Amino acid sequence: IGTDPRQAVLCAFNFTPVPRHNYRVGVWYEGYWEELLNSDSAIYGGSDLGNLGGVFTQPVPSHGHPYSLELTLPPLSAVFFRLSR
Repeated sequence: IGTDPRQAVLCAFNFTPVPRHNYRVGVWYEGYWEELLNSDSAIYGGSDLGNLGGVFTQPVPSHGHPYSLELTLPPLSAVFFRLSR
């Protein structure tokens, strides 16, 4: 994180061979979280399962944070998000 905590990058990993749909992750900030990288993308030889470029927060508290994201975690993958401005 730089001087602005809103520059945080959210990293989520799925080390299982099973896709995880509607996986809820708590976040501090409301808005659109852009998917920066999906290791399951077809450009890397993956199945292209993902979050269609990003997701909006929901006003559902989770993990001690006021907002949350419902993510699709592809099997055996890593996905990275940042709050879009």
